[in-house]
Amino acid sequence: MTKLLLLLFSGAKLGKLFTTGGTMLISVVVYAWIFGWGYAAGFVALMFVHEMGHYFAAKHRGLNVGAPTFIPFIGAWVELKDQPHSAETEAFVGLGGPLLGTIGALVCYFLARSYDSTLLLAVSYSGFFLNLFNLIPLSPFDGGRITAVLSPRIWFAGVPVLIALFFYRPSPMLILIAILAAPQLMKAWKYRSDSEEAQTYYAVSGSTKLEYATYYIVLLAFLAVMTHDVHEMVQAARAVKGI
Repeated sequence: MTKLLLLLFSGAKLGKLFTTGGTMLISVVVYAWIFGWGYAAGFVALMFVHEMGHYFAAKHRGLNVGAPTFIPFIGAWVELKDQPHSAETEAFVGLGGPLLGTIGALVCYFLARSYDSTLLLAVSYSGFFLNLFNLIPLSPFDGGRITAVLSPRIWFAGVPVLIALFFYRPSPMLILIAILAAPQLMKAWKYRSDSEEAQTYYAVSGSTKLEYATYYIVLLAFLAVMTHDVHEMVQAARAVKGI
């Protein structure tokens, strides 16, 4: 027992615990001011599940990765202390978040249907939307990391999506994402299939490209359907209950 306590309260471990737990708590408090405690806790929990998907995927590939950190209205991330050595590894780590995050949203969805909970239904909707949003094929989104295994030039397909989202619902976060994406788009513009980077980092077999393209399209389609359908359910439930 003494050894266990010493392990738990060692400086490094305690620092990671405070970083993740502390920033999660701050996020919950901030979101609770606007959306209420129940929704805030559920939303942050689903972000945590999403980030742990990246964490486990990175660990599976032998990468040194830090615990999740949260910033309200910005999101969350895990720090990759070791960078992926190939586009396939980057795609694998990128896919881990939306995949586990979708499972987390599905759990909330089934619980909501089982207990007739509008709150859990709203939380599940936030989870589906969050993971769908992250599949935009543009770096630094997870979708950009996944689709880069096909070609970095595919990131240009995400530009009109980001612009459409900004005109539909303007947000400072979208401007920040555009700023972060600009250098990546320049990199994609300069990308050449005969470059050293293409022959090393982006050297991926056709079957691997097909595999990740299939994962991406299936997950994207599923999340699009669930985001739409659950949003309709939430709206109908609120109308019935007069919320």
